[in-house]
Amino acid sequence: MPELLPIFPVSRPFDAVIRPPGSKSLTNRALLLAALAHGASTIRRPLVDADDARRMLDAVARLGAHVETRGDALVVTGVGGRWRVGPEPVALDLGNAGTATRFLAAAAILAPPGSGGVIIDGNARMRQRPIGELADALDALGVRARFLGAPGFPPLRVMPADPAALGSEVSFARTASSQFVSALLLVAPWLPHGLTARFTEPPTSASYIGMTVALLRRCGAQAKCGDLSRPGAVTVFPSADPAGGAPGLRGFTYDVEPDASGAAPFWAAAALVPGARVHVPGLWLEGGAGPCSLQGDARFVRVLHRMGAQFELAPGGITVRGDRLLGIEVDLSQMPDTAMTLAAVACFADGPSRITGLRTLRVKETDRIAALVAELSKVGARVEPFAEGGDEGLAITPIPPAQRAGGDEVEFETYDDHRMAMALALVGLCRRGVKIRDPGCVAKTYPAFWQDFARLG
Repeated sequence: MPELLPIFPVSRPFDAVIRPPGSKSLTNRALLLAALAHGASTIRRPLVDADDARRMLDAVARLGAHVETRGDALVVTGVGGRWRVGPEPVALDLGNAGTATRFLAAAAILAPPGSGGVIIDGNARMRQRPIGELADALDALGVRARFLGAPGFPPLRVMPADPAALGSEVSFARTASSQFVSALLLVAPWLPHGLTARFTEPPTSASYIGMTVALLRRCGAQAKCGDLSRPGAVTVFPSADPAGGAPGLRGFTYDVEPDASGAAPFWAAAALVPGARVHVPGLWLEGGAGPCSLQGDARFVRVLHRMGAQFELAPGGITVRGDRLLGIEVDLSQMPDTAMTLAAVACFADGPSRITGLRTLRVKETDRIAALVAELSKVGARVEPFAEGGDEGLAITPIPPAQRAGGDEVEFETYDDHRMAMALALVGLCRRGVKIRDPGCVAKTYPAFWQDFARLG
C-alpha cells in the first residue's frame, strides 16, 4: 500500500454486494475453544489473513494445538484442556491484538502444574493497554500473575495452578474492557468447578459478553446468563469429557459470521449517498430469514435507520439504502467499534449529533476519542468530547453545507488503527481532497478493505 491513499468522491449512487471477512471477535473466541477442546474442530470461514487472527493462530500452535487449513476452513486438533508447556515459560508476542492478549492471559491458567507458565506480551501500544483487572480476577481465583514491566500492563507471566484448588467465582464492577470477563468465561468449561462471574453493576459492553455466552452454547457448553443490562451473574458449568477424563468441550463445527464491524463502513457509505445501496450477505437480525447475528454491531443498521437511511432484512443478509440523514442522539455502549463510523457519518448529517457510551474507546488500538477530535476537525466539523456520570461521549456539529464538497487537501492520520482508517475513508466519499495516511493498517482485521471500498466508486 502507498503511504498516502487518495479517496475520490462518488459521482453517482452505487449498488454493491460486500461480504467482509469472518468476524475477528468470533474467530478468536472459536479458535481458543477449538484449541482447548478434546479432539478436532472445524471452523468455517474464519478470519485467517489478518494480523490479529495470525497472532492467535501462531499462539495456540505454540501452546500445542494443531491447526490445518482445508479450503475455507480451519481444522483444529485441541490439547484436551492442558497446554503443552514445559519447564521454561512460553513467551507469546501478540502485537496489538487485544482479544488474543486478554483471552490467552486467562487461558494460560491451563498450563500444566509445575510448568514454566506463559508470558503474555505485545507491541508498544499493547504495553499501554490495561490488563490489571484481569490479573486481579485471576488472583481471586488462586492464579498467580506477575507483571514483568509496568504494573497493570503487559508483559505479564501467568503461572500454572492446581485446577482442583481454583476458585469458581469472581466479581466484577465496571471494567475497562468486557474482554476480561469473556476471557475467563471461555476457559470455564475446562475448570473442575466451572465459573460464575458476578456483576456488581451493569457490565461494560454487555453485548460482547452475550456474544461469548452464545458462542459457548453453540459449541456445546452449558451456561446460565441473567439480564446483562443490570447487575447479575453468568455461570458457565464444567463440561464432562465423554471419555471420562478431564472436563472440557469435545470438538465442534462452527461457521463464522462476516465481521459486522467491518460491514458498518459499507452500510454507512450507502447511507451517505442518497439512492445508493449496499447488501451484506451472511448477517441477520431479529425478524430476518436466518439466525440472529451474535454480533451487536450488526444492529448498527438500526442506528442508520434512525438517521434516515432505509434498511431491509433480505433473505440472504442485510441491505442499507441511502437517503437524507438527520443528526442523532444515541448510546453506543453495546457497539463501541461502530463509533468512529457513526462520527464520520454525523459530519454530513442535517443537524448535530450526540454519541454516548464511548468510555472504552480510550484504551483501544489508539485513544479513539482524541483521534476523532483531531481528524474530523480538519474538515470543518466541530467534535467536542464530554464526560458525564462515569461515561464519555462526543458532541458533533456537522461540516457547514457550503464546505462539504471540499477545499484544501486533507491528510488523515490513522494512528495504526484499522477502524480509524475505515471510518475516515467515508469522508472522502463526500469531500474532495481526502488522503488516508498508512492505509495498510486495515490488515489488522480486513486486508481486502480497500479493494472492496473501490467498488463503491
